[in-house]
Amino acid sequence: MDLIPSSGPHLHILLNHLPSLGSVVVLALYVLSFYQRNERLQHGCIVAFLSLALLSIPTYISGAASRWALQDRTDVDVLRGLIFAHQDAALIAFAFIGVTGCFCWFALWQKRRFDRVPQWNLMTILVLGIFTVATMIRTGSIGGRISHPEVRSGSEMLAAPGDPGPVTFAESIITGNNWAWPAMEAAHFFGMALIFGTVLLVSARILGLARNKLSYSALHRMLPLGALGLIVNVTTGMFFFIGDSGRYVAMDGFPPKITLLMIAAFAMIYFTSFDGPWKLKAGDDAPLVTKAMALVILGCWGGVIIFGRLLPYYGGGG
Repeated sequence: MDLIPSSGPHLHILLNHLPSLGSVVVLALYVLSFYQRNERLQHGCIVAFLSLALLSIPTYISGAASRWALQDRTDVDVLRGLIFAHQDAALIAFAFIGVTGCFCWFALWQKRRFDRVPQWNLMTILVLGIFTVATMIRTGSIGGRISHPEVRSGSEMLAAPGDPGPVTFAESIITGNNWAWPAMEAAHFFGMALIFGTVLLVSARILGLARNKLSYSALHRMLPLGALGLIVNVTTGMFFFIGDSGRYVAMDGFPPKITLLMIAAFAMIYFTSFDGPWKLKAGDDAPLVTKAMALVILGCWGGVIIFGRLLPYYGGGG
């Protein structure tokens, strides 16, 4: 499938502004929320940071697709070394915004569970947000020099356009160790079991199973297990992608898998902190909107599993 690699640069230009510029704006508002002691603004910034962390997944993927679309072109001034340096810097920024998103989700869970977010977590999000913005700025600076030769340094101006440069650091780790891929496969299946087990139990209760015996607040305690599974799967899945990105971006089954993953991940925010499911006591029937969200998240994670399983066999995956 040539759609993703050929449109990768355009998609990446559109997406990269969300986590990069968005993180700057959200960090500024988050600092302002401390100054004004505005808990509503603080809560909104936490949700926004988490949303940006999720959006960084397709942003990074589209960046790798851009690499494969541009690195061998001879009709434009492209330095492979800059592309690989940008991809390594993007991975560091992705890691920081991902960790920030993890603490943000935990803050939302704490807010619902204990009616407050501990100060240590609020300050952790602030520190991680500062590092996220710093790494985003560095990544954007390197990326800008790829398509704008006029802002390159002297050594970059002297480099040959066809210079392949080194492979990315992450690629060297994954492809240079025979144990890395099998170990991540094992962790990936473990993470999926945690995710789908949690999703299945929560969705079953929302849809009416054992509603006379279970309140939603009892199941809410299980959500960190599902979040842990998501962290494991996103981490290992991204390393799979980094190790063989050229094949992944050409697979017909990969875009729908990532699309369903994003929908399912955003739906988890609903079950983490929204009032609809939280108000369900033992014996209560869930509102129609909450049931619809349960069906959406259950269907999306089922689709993620199906498309993930078909990747080696469907649409150029072999």
